[in-house]
Amino acid sequence: MSDSVSSIRGMHDLLPESSHIWQHVEACVRDVMRGYGYLEMRTPVLERSSLFHRGIGEATDIVEKEMYTFPDRKGESLSLRPENTASCVRAALQHGLMANAATSRIWYLGPMFRYERPQRGRTRQFHQAGAEVYGVGGPAIEAELIVLSSRLWKALGIDQVVRLELNTLGTSTERAAYRQQLVEYFKANESQLDADSEKRLLVNPLRILDSKNPQMQSLIEGAPSLTDSLGSESTDHFEQLQHLLRGNGIEPILNPRLVRGLDYYSHSVWEWTTDLLGAQATVCGGGRYDGLVEELGGKPSPAVGWALGMERLIELVTQVAADHIGSSEPDAYLLASKEVDSLHALQLAELLRDSVPGCSIIQDPTGGSLKSQFKRADKSGAGWALVLGADEIEGGFVTVKPLRSTEEQRTLKRDELAEFLRARMAGRG
Repeated sequence: MSDSVSSIRGMHDLLPESSHIWQHVEACVRDVMRGYGYLEMRTPVLERSSLFHRGIGEATDIVEKEMYTFPDRKGESLSLRPENTASCVRAALQHGLMANAATSRIWYLGPMFRYERPQRGRTRQFHQAGAEVYGVGGPAIEAELIVLSSRLWKALGIDQVVRLELNTLGTSTERAAYRQQLVEYFKANESQLDADSEKRLLVNPLRILDSKNPQMQSLIEGAPSLTDSLGSESTDHFEQLQHLLRGNGIEPILNPRLVRGLDYYSHSVWEWTTDLLGAQATVCGGGRYDGLVEELGGKPSPAVGWALGMERLIELVTQVAADHIGSSEPDAYLLASKEVDSLHALQLAELLRDSVPGCSIIQDPTGGSLKSQFKRADKSGAGWALVLGADEIEGGFVTVKPLRSTEEQRTLKRDELAEFLRARMAGRG
């Protein structure tokens, strides 16, 4: 196959046999968000590059190496969004949502783009779902966001295989003091730094704490702790968040090495992690980013949120909670013999869809032999074949043949058929 008719490396098709899994997870996300009063926001996939330079940071790998960036016809630099927090804050500022309590809780779901080496759990077009809250400070809203995500894990059936890791970054003043301590510590041990850490030391020293290099771990363990630099207000904030979480049945694992490299983050940061996805352990990450709104040109305002990677989440759900995922197969397959006017079959299919909400019925449109239609019915995965022949039309009934069970074939009046399908669907659910 030529390159012109194959997908771009790292950008994958979602095929019909897998789409029902995505639909299941997306439906769970929507239901949980609705339960907490969060409203959906959809932002463009294309933004000015400057938005991400300010919102993500000039010295990050995302901005330096991974963004899909190009000039438009007028020479303005545009980028496919590599994440959605900056876009959501931009939209909230542009449309005056920050001061509106009804629209300060938002959620999103959609594709993001990063040019990085494709690997398990990472693709160049990937999808994220996230939740953001503007204008609300304090630990209570952080607890709500974490409890909300916990409810999502329960709805998806993965709550037993994820854990919450939690840390605090304190205030910007406390972070600045801690940053200086880190710089002094790592400069005194500069010979032990790897190449990435040497670079981070100059622009983003907190990110050294997040290094996955095994040879760096003993050095990182000996680094100063941010908790020693916290004042009473930050300590109280963090302790209150833990109190709220434990009161809702969530026991966090305190991880002092969990950080965010950008200066607009403050106070609480967290990650939901798992042992079942190899090196890609993080399923969802969040934190408070009170400085971002001002960084993007708005008035200073509290902001907090989280994002999850849909590809990783779906891999985890498929691995441990497949029984939570509904079937993609139709409930019934409607066949009509050659001598039957196709109008009868179309009318019956529509009647059943009206009478049995949620029922999935495939009507065979070919008009071929019943033998060939039965083969297609069996291949479709449907539970039942509904047969219309001349005798059925004359007698006002439908022959019902099981395709996936040992039940007997039967004939049913049309009103009986609707009740039959409702009962089978209820038993399946």
